[in-house]
Amino acid sequence: MTVSVALFTQDLRLHDNPVLYAARAAADQVVPVFVLDPAVEAAGFSTPNRQAFLADCLADLDASLRRIGSRLVVRHGDAAEQTARLAEETGAVSVHVGAGVSAFAQRREVGLRARLGDRLHVHDAVLTVVPAGRVTPAGKDHYAVFTPYHRAWQRVPRRAVLPAPRSLGSPPAVRGEDLPTASAASPALPPGGETAGRARWRKWDVDAYADVHDALADDGTSRLSPYLHFGCLSATELVVRALERGGEGAEAFVRQLAWRDFHHQVLAARPDAAHRDYRTRHDHWQHDEREAEAWRQGRTGYPIVDAGMRQLAHEGWMHNRARLLTACFLAKSLHLDWRIGARHFLSLLVDGDVANNQLNWQWVAGTGTDTRPNRVLNPLLQADRYDPDGAYVRRWVPELRHVQGRAVHRPWLLADRPDYPDPIIAPDTLADRLRHARGLD
Repeated sequence: MTVSVALFTQDLRLHDNPVLYAARAAADQVVPVFVLDPAVEAAGFSTPNRQAFLADCLADLDASLRRIGSRLVVRHGDAAEQTARLAEETGAVSVHVGAGVSAFAQRREVGLRARLGDRLHVHDAVLTVVPAGRVTPAGKDHYAVFTPYHRAWQRVPRRAVLPAPRSLGSPPAVRGEDLPTASAASPALPPGGETAGRARWRKWDVDAYADVHDALADDGTSRLSPYLHFGCLSATELVVRALERGGEGAEAFVRQLAWRDFHHQVLAARPDAAHRDYRTRHDHWQHDEREAEAWRQGRTGYPIVDAGMRQLAHEGWMHNRARLLTACFLAKSLHLDWRIGARHFLSLLVDGDVANNQLNWQWVAGTGTDTRPNRVLNPLLQADRYDPDGAYVRRWVPELRHVQGRAVHRPWLLADRPDYPDPIIAPDTLADRLRHARGLD
């Protein structure tokens, strides 16, 4: 009986999993393994919300594997070392893993290759639709602008969606540790796992996405990002099924998945963009911990900003439009270093992905791939446009629930002042700072 090892990383699913599919094709028995690597925690990425979501994902994955006569082997330690040790224990002829783009994933692959040699098989298009580096402009190693990347991305042939395995063979008797458990920091964290992700996907109305994805109160986004981050859902399967369905909503959703791939190919080529300016503007950021903490706590005195920050704390997730305007407020209105905001987002976001989080923050701050580095989002105009009757603010800022209509966005103008903070920067000062950020003074 031949044995292969399937090393799960950010692909915690049975459906459309090239790693699992290839491992099954290569051997009579497959040993599914997940390694809890302390290097993730040491790097600061193993936060309570993501630990809790991961625990759900692994429990769900183990249950799914048991239904087809297998089980998940959990090990603790260096991922490359533990995987190589498991391969020796089982006499595995091959080890399969999905390609990653982060510096951590690249180091893991180097470690696996050093220990396993040609027994290691790294599979593309597991985490993304188009593998990083598959399309590049002439003479360069990655696209720095989204629009030409998107055109090239659309032309790449997509692999077929793979079925979930019906059997992985009887697993060899090998040592495994207990599944992890963890408590979330956010009380309304969504449940993790492929089962929950596919259920969310089935009930979401993609047809309405183009019309409502920016409407804060409608909450018409997919909320699939945590499941994509942990690989509970396949981005390839989502794209294929959306395009089969067709329509403006499906096309708009697929474009967002292309943005996800775009950021991954940037980070693969420029790993230091996780903490350094992709395009330096030689900004001299202010350092005001009082303002930074008010922003973190959702007490800036600008209700639309505070609503977003409070949603993040409560759910471990934030509406995409709220992410943009809260980030812009920190970087362009308060002129605080984007890394302060990126760290806070990563500390709470269950979908906290290095590529998407850091590069979206840089896009907003004007140090990233945006071709308009002086772009600004005025929080008051954003509030009027994307929360026109104030329903989103009233949902997350209970101090203002009695204020009707769009007056809720400017509580400092009310005759009956609510028990709510004054603006951290005066509205006139805000307007001046935004003009300066646009280069108009």
